[in-house]
Amino acid sequence: MDFAFDAYVTAALFDRTAKAAFALGDGSVRFETGETVQAHDGAILSACLHPSGEGLITGGDDGRVVWVRATGAQVLAEVPGRWIDAVAASAESGLIAFAAGREVLVRDTADASFERTFAHERTVADLAFDPKGRRIATATYGGAALWYARIAQQKPVFLKWAGSHIALAWSPDGKFLMSSMQENQLHGWKVADEKNMRMGGYPAKVRSLAFLSKGQLMATSGAAGAVVWPFTGPAGPLGKAAAEVGHEDGAHVVRVAATPAGPRVAAGLEDGRVWALDVTGSKVLRIRNEKGAPISAVAITPDGRRVAWGDEAGGAGVAQIEG
Repeated sequence: MDFAFDAYVTAALFDRTAKAAFALGDGSVRFETGETVQAHDGAILSACLHPSGEGLITGGDDGRVVWVRATGAQVLAEVPGRWIDAVAASAESGLIAFAAGREVLVRDTADASFERTFAHERTVADLAFDPKGRRIATATYGGAALWYARIAQQKPVFLKWAGSHIALAWSPDGKFLMSSMQENQLHGWKVADEKNMRMGGYPAKVRSLAFLSKGQLMATSGAAGAVVWPFTGPAGPLGKAAAEVGHEDGAHVVRVAATPAGPRVAAGLEDGRVWALDVTGSKVLRIRNEKGAPISAVAITPDGRRVAWGDEAGGAGVAQIEG
């Protein structure tokens, strides 16, 4: 199933029913079932799945945070004059967080009166809830800050590493926080003792991270194939080598998605191609083999049976994977 949206695809996500939704640069969300919902007066800059698993949370350059379902859109928060550069949500705690410049704001889907605001010295580029949804990590210049999402007055733990951090992922056991950087570099911390893990050697910027196989592996973009790091043992990837899978000549992987419990990875390339594979085997399943605009979003269902993608020119699609 292919689509032509004529707008940059900011995010492709599957809801709890394994139906795909696409957040677009024209402010709309398009559902694979045919519905179109205009959510923002301007571009959608960020999106994630709602804690309920129904619909998307979107952040726009109009300062709005919106819950978008096929039946319509509901504004959850508004900060006029600022862009919502990142959003995150936790199904475990029911919390939603969003970044607006140097501030991160937190809301509770079960309590409309709940509000928390966490201020930073520099702009926040990304944020991520820990597996229990109690703590939130924020990516900024010089490292990542860790906040308890429900506590109003606090001093965060700051995990330091020089440079600009742009994307975050917690390991499923909550022991490691991983960050991609503006440079061609991946960095990580063992949260308990703040031990640094510098994981370099990338030929391109690491734009996307995804854990798979119950947290035993993590896949990233930034190379000609998906780079897969081992996370077994108490030290995680420290002192271990990564493997590169699905190597394609002539183009780097720019987006990855993975099955949380299974071994399947989906990847989108800078030349428009999309593939998936089982990391325990070697067979590459070619989902979109024609070249085109760079892939800007990719998603995979938890069972690894469906993949959705979108590109910078508005091309998008959903594919069923057999085997």
